[in-house]
Amino acid sequence: MKVLANDGISQAGIDVLTNAGYEVLTEKVEQENLIDYINQENIEILLVRSATTVRKDLIDACPNLKLIGRGGVGMDNIDVDYAREKGIIVINTPGSSSQSVAELVMGHLFSISRFLHDSFKNMDSGDFKTLKKKYGKGVELRGKNLTIIGFGRIGQSLAKYAIGVGMNVTAVDLLIPKATLEIELGNGLKTSIDIETKKSISDAIKDADYISLHIPKQEDGSAVIGEKEFALMKNGVRIVNAARGGVIDEDALIKALDSGKVAAAGLDVFENEPHPKEELLSHPKIACTPHIGAATVEAQARIGEELAETIISHFGKH
Repeated sequence: MKVLANDGISQAGIDVLTNAGYEVLTEKVEQENLIDYINQENIEILLVRSATTVRKDLIDACPNLKLIGRGGVGMDNIDVDYAREKGIIVINTPGSSSQSVAELVMGHLFSISRFLHDSFKNMDSGDFKTLKKKYGKGVELRGKNLTIIGFGRIGQSLAKYAIGVGMNVTAVDLLIPKATLEIELGNGLKTSIDIETKKSISDAIKDADYISLHIPKQEDGSAVIGEKEFALMKNGVRIVNAARGGVIDEDALIKALDSGKVAAAGLDVFENEPHPKEELLSHPKIACTPHIGAATVEAQARIGEELAETIISHFGKH
């Protein structure tokens, strides 16, 4: 069987598949040429990450497709229900990247607390006196309240790190009432803690010093955090979005940053990727990364292996 990993796959994943008799193609095919390529090469398994979309037109035009795999958690770039109605298997890798995404969020939390993103841009001025005055009012994470919206694997991984640095964690989730976190502290030490979640975002954000979002894009396209929610937050709140573009109303975010309601934001995802609003990229209070939450060597290796093993579990070795 031929596998097209259109957005790439780790060597570990390639090795597992090729050793099982699969032919793995990693050539990047542009979206407009993808249908023709799949049919010409008789591709039966299509693997994507976030760059490639798999919509109804492609599904209808490629009758030989047997499986679509998403290397990552969210599958909003795939018409999942429609594909499954057509008898196509759709898989993802929900657990492989949780730690990497959580660590990126922690990086953003530190960055927007100590102006790391903006001070770096201005160090070449050499004017330490001015720079120290501008960036000398950072805040510590320890003792601060972090509200995590969405308490699945990534949200729970983030909670472990946040608790480790002394933050007070509040979690919001409609489907998970309680989670037991097994926390590895290093040097072989472990502990556990139970977190009971709240159902109301409005209640959970009122006392938050920091907010991190880990929920999928809403089916109706509406933002989870907009002007109404910003109005409920305390002044000087800091917010991170490493979930999906559109979960935060970007215009409302810029307005809240400019007014001082929000002290700073960290964004790894944007509404119009890969061409986000210039206002977001240039704003001194926003730390930006190019959707790299799962982009670590370790996570990509796990993702590739998980995809490969799931494919083999469905179709066997050849």
